[in-house]
Amino acid sequence: MVTGCGNFASLPASCGVRALGFSVDPIRLDGKDNSFIWLSLSFKSGGTRLYAIVQFTTAEDAELIFSLASVRLWYGSNYLKARKLDADIVPQPRTYQHAIDNVALNFGCQISNDKFLAFWKATNVSFNIGFGLRKLCFLLTHFEEQYELELSFEDLWQIQQFRPHGHPSKYLLIQLFRAPRVFKKADICSAQLFELQVRVRTTDFTPSSCIGQSSVLCLELPHSCPISCFKDNFAYYKENNGQFILETGNTFCHNMQLVPIIAPPIGVNLPYEILFKISMLVQNGCLAGPTLNNSFFRLVDPCRIDVACIKSALDKLYYLRECCYDPVGWLSEQYRKYLSSNRPPKLPSISLDDGLVYVNRVQITPCKVYFYGPEMNVSNRILRNYSDDIDNFIRVSFVDEDLERVHSTDLSARVSSGFTGIYRRILSTLRNGIIIGAKHFEFLAFSSSQLRDNSLWMFASRPGLSASDIRQRMGNFSQIRNVAKYAARLGQSFSSSTETLTVERCEIEIIPDIEIGTGRNKYVFSDGIGKISADFARKVGAKCGLKSSTPSAFQIRYGGYKGVVAVDPMSSTKLSLRKSMCKYESEEVKLDVLAYSKYQPCFLNRQVITLLSTLGVKDHVFENKQRKAVDQLDSILTDPLSAQEALELMSPGEVSNVLKEMLKCGYKPDAEPFLSMMLQIFRSSKLFELRMKSRIFVPEGRSLMGCLDETKTLEYGQVFVQVSGSRFQNCSNDFITLNGSGSGRYNRIIKGRVVVAKNPCLHPGDVRVLQAVDVPALHHMVDCVVFPQKGQRPHPNECSGSDLDGDIYFVCWDAELVPTRQMPPMDYTPAETMVLDHDVTIEEVEEYFANYIVNDSLGIIANAHTVFADVEPTKAMSDPCLELAKLFSIAVDFPKTGVPAEIPPHLHVKQYPDFMEKPDKQTYESQNVIGKLFRAVKDRAPHTSSIRSFTREVAFQCYDSDMEYDGFKIILRKPHITKVSTISSWETSWTIMGLKPRPRSSAGIS
Repeated sequence: MVTGCGNFASLPASCGVRALGFSVDPIRLDGKDNSFIWLSLSFKSGGTRLYAIVQFTTAEDAELIFSLASVRLWYGSNYLKARKLDADIVPQPRTYQHAIDNVALNFGCQISNDKFLAFWKATNVSFNIGFGLRKLCFLLTHFEEQYELELSFEDLWQIQQFRPHGHPSKYLLIQLFRAPRVFKKADICSAQLFELQVRVRTTDFTPSSCIGQSSVLCLELPHSCPISCFKDNFAYYKENNGQFILETGNTFCHNMQLVPIIAPPIGVNLPYEILFKISMLVQNGCLAGPTLNNSFFRLVDPCRIDVACIKSALDKLYYLRECCYDPVGWLSEQYRKYLSSNRPPKLPSISLDDGLVYVNRVQITPCKVYFYGPEMNVSNRILRNYSDDIDNFIRVSFVDEDLERVHSTDLSARVSSGFTGIYRRILSTLRNGIIIGAKHFEFLAFSSSQLRDNSLWMFASRPGLSASDIRQRMGNFSQIRNVAKYAARLGQSFSSSTETLTVERCEIEIIPDIEIGTGRNKYVFSDGIGKISADFARKVGAKCGLKSSTPSAFQIRYGGYKGVVAVDPMSSTKLSLRKSMCKYESEEVKLDVLAYSKYQPCFLNRQVITLLSTLGVKDHVFENKQRKAVDQLDSILTDPLSAQEALELMSPGEVSNVLKEMLKCGYKPDAEPFLSMMLQIFRSSKLFELRMKSRIFVPEGRSLMGCLDETKTLEYGQVFVQVSGSRFQNCSNDFITLNGSGSGRYNRIIKGRVVVAKNPCLHPGDVRVLQAVDVPALHHMVDCVVFPQKGQRPHPNECSGSDLDGDIYFVCWDAELVPTRQMPPMDYTPAETMVLDHDVTIEEVEEYFANYIVNDSLGIIANAHTVFADVEPTKAMSDPCLELAKLFSIAVDFPKTGVPAEIPPHLHVKQYPDFMEKPDKQTYESQNVIGKLFRAVKDRAPHTSSIRSFTREVAFQCYDSDMEYDGFKIILRKPHITKVSTISSWETSWTIMGLKPRPRSSAGIS
């Protein structure tokens, strides 16, 4: 038996070959293993060549045909040619260990411990269980369309089996964290010979969006059906022999476009914040939608109940972590407790520092919607300008059911023409907005980082202020006639930033750009960078909370300007800006800071390692550096000095500062419980990064903000690098100067050959080897890499086509990592952009957002590059890798140009190396450096510490009663409230990441 596609339609019937489901006489083809051969039939007289793609069901039969074709097998007047392919026509079937056919599948909610309310029922369902795949699969037919519902084990909360006495059926209740991924069987056409998929993603196909409204699936099984496998493989599996009631009922949502969003009954008006909380409880399985009756809504009406009591009770419901089947009784009991205490509940909240705001967030999946918040966010210019309307802003993200990224193939499958239902769902949400109670949130804009995350801002208009009003007040965008660029400029004001000082227009100057060439061959050496006076830089640094030292450069937003301003000791003008920094006209005069130059550790990653390996750096160099990094991580659990050094060098930040202070005070890593746990988490996170990304710490390197040599001293091929360091780093005394901050840190001027790159980097020419030199006139520049303004092409542009508007560069002076050769850089001239003949409309921006997800091929291209660089003898210098590097450049520029990168079929990946950990794909063991690094850390078990967890017993063992102070219990009340709020924030984060909170544990270190 074979399957295939081709142009056999005109083949004479005597040939015995039929297209699509044909057989080949006289050989009978059957068996288990698939193989594949390209069959090409040609007429002896040289007529039209007829061909077919054939997939055999046994490798033996495929080899037989291949051997017969090699000696020209004749069939009538035709002869057979054959060549092997590397891909399946029909993908290899995924293996499920258990399959149960002809079952009934009910979608709905559990409304009591022994009662299930079914919204919709599917019959003749095939239920497949794959413990190796860690998936459940349901195959069903609806209106002659075949669908597949797929659940990962991580999507399951618990499984219950009910076996009521005297009943012919037993019931399997699957309680869900998240909705299943829905696929529809696709029609296979011969146009996609190499890219065939048998299924495409789709949205909820059931009436009234029953999948999205269901928190539980109920399977009806024959009593004799064996399902003991669940008991053996699920920790949260229960069996119940008592009664069970299966009822048919109605769905509970009114708006079927986005479910489940709760709306109160007619005549009941609830505030937005209360409805938001209730919807969040239903979406996370804390409340069952059908149990929310009129009595419930009366109990959450601020006109009847104190709003503080309502909010406190709803927050407690969320942290029960079990579904409350009697919310009316539960709320009534909570209110009774509040009344009996004669003290209204105090809502936990953390007072925010300047620059932080509370904002609600929404995640939209193909079948459901999830609410979160309010959450702490770094503010941006728009949120600050409209702080009184903060409740009218929400952040919206489009994600898959597992809350990870939604992929381009989910919106536009290769197997079918046009867009999928997921694309239409995203676009309709952008066009129609989100309605929560009385608020109607409409599309506003998105920043560049939000676009990469498939995220955006929405605003609920009120009398006197709409989303359109906000956009009009941002600035004048009328001169921008390219949709991608227009969207990017709208988003410029939404970058997370810190507001500093006001700079009037008379206090700035416009200075010329430094350019070479003309037209499309023009290079701008000063692209994105200006200057700031030293005195004003100190004031700006102070507003950023930097009292002891002043950064050498700031990444800024000022009106319609964006980019970097670097300190110029000779300037008395507050800001000196360039034309390349001006993106649109705006009257805004506040200076916003996004980032600033500072100590940032340097890490290798898979892309940099691949390029350095291509350029001649030996495998053992990377293996030795990873081994040293692992040894250092092991030592931090017992050696205080090693722990302090690792925290100082690898993980600067506030959380690390607490641990460093504990170590300085004499606490031992293997004795103090909190310190021990935090260091274990730190070690585990770094080992995880080594396994997943080959992220190896490089002591002799930094991540540095790029700047320009305004002194015109540096020649082409030179850079100036001065970095801050600490007592832990070995430095040559010849190049050390005190940084004057009083922090014990020193500045070091680097001399000699350095490697400079900008992530992401795929082309071997992206790695530049430059000469670091000492320039006294640049000694004020610290923790920056200063590039020359001389030469035929800017060095930043040579590094992945970057510029100086805030890009961070990989800079390494470790002699072992400096390659012996380098390749010419790639041409990063962007594609021509499409210019409209009319003003850009917001509808075009919305469509651009959806199309961006369709054309977001960065991940696909990067993965393909990783694979080809691993299998090709010349690594990243191979033709496939060079072609992919060019495509990657086009894809990177898509947010600016709107020109998509189209990946040709010959660059699609068939097999993946083991280090990419794709168990559902064909995999091979990589023999190159990334594979060696991966296997060296893959099986490293978590370090077994003598302190397993910070229990009450462990705390009492370490408790020193001599440290008690009279009245300390009263003083502890405020920290206790802070603790409750902090745990609340952690649990919100766990929910966002799809984790199931268990016993309280400590947070990690970034």
